Amino acid sequence: MLAVENLKVHFDVKNNRGVKTKLRAVDGVSLHLKKGEAYGIVGESGSGKSTIGKAVLNLAPKTEGKIEIDGRDITMTNRANEAWLRQNAQIVFQDPHSALNPRMTIMRSVAEPIIVHTKTRGHDLRRRVEELLDIVGLSKQFIYRYPHELSGGQKQRVCIARAIALEPSLLILDEPTSALDVSVQSQILEFLASLQRDLNLTYLFISHNLSVVRYLCQRVGVMYLGNIIEEGTTKTVFEHPQHPYTKALLGAIPYPGATQPQSAPPLIGDIPSPVDLPVGCRFHTRCPVKVANLCDRLAPEHHHQTLGWASCHLLDPDLDKVGGKPE
Repeated sequence: MLAVENLKVHFDVKNNRGVKTKLRAVDGVSLHLKKGEAYGIVGESGSGKSTIGKAVLNLAPKTEGKIEIDGRDITMTNRANEAWLRQNAQIVFQDPHSALNPRMTIMRSVAEPIIVHTKTRGHDLRRRVEELLDIVGLSKQFIYRYPHELSGGQKQRVCIARAIALEPSLLILDEPTSALDVSVQSQILEFLASLQRDLNLTYLFISHNLSVVRYLCQRVGVMYLGNIIEEGTTKTVFEHPQHPYTKALLGAIPYPGATQPQSAPPLIGDIPSPVDLPVGCRFHTRCPVKVANLCDRLAPEHHHQTLGWASCHLLDPDLDKVGGKPE
């Protein structure tokens, strides 16, 4: 359904000295989603998660790379590609409060993509909006309300109804529950899971909440400074993490039951700036088990494990041959 190859998104910025340089928000990401799959991207703020979602939908400029959706190359931006893309891929943003126009009724907000892309009007349009609201668990009495008259969870349901109005195959969910109360989060997650089953949707789920990703996604990619550094099935990554960064993320949250990951040393320091990336492994400035004279010089390769892979020198079976030792 979705194939992203070597995606790079770089922005022109000025550093502290006023010199023009590049901010590498996404720097060589490849991922593949099967039809009907939910794929989660996790990582700290500033790792480039949301930029991937926006680049897939041509909402952020791509510097390099190739993107295919359902076999169609949408890398080149043109009118035909844009029209096709809007009908086959949609996004649900993080903040439902700012995603809805406060001057539009719910009827108008949900009907907007239908009006733009189809000839549906009048009674048929109203009936379609009512059907969409029913799908997301809202009664037809909501159609003439304004966003300020709805709760946060109801607004997010409206955003989801608008996103599925054109029956897309791919839905990008950018932190769709982070702005909601905990009780409302669980309701939205339950609804998203059932919606995926009923409509056979493919999800690209972007979140910093590992528990949410574990519940909803079949596979997960862990991002750090513009790169995916570990990928695998959700069960494999959460129960048998390979990368030190993934271990630190999982070790920072409690899990009930026997699947609690082995505790890892907490992360020290802040994530480096994407304007001035570290040489070698990008995680070595914060890594508690980095290899002296190796991690700070050479970028690690992908080392494949059961049902996944990770980029770390410690996973290299030939590490002893190069004299690598953790500091």
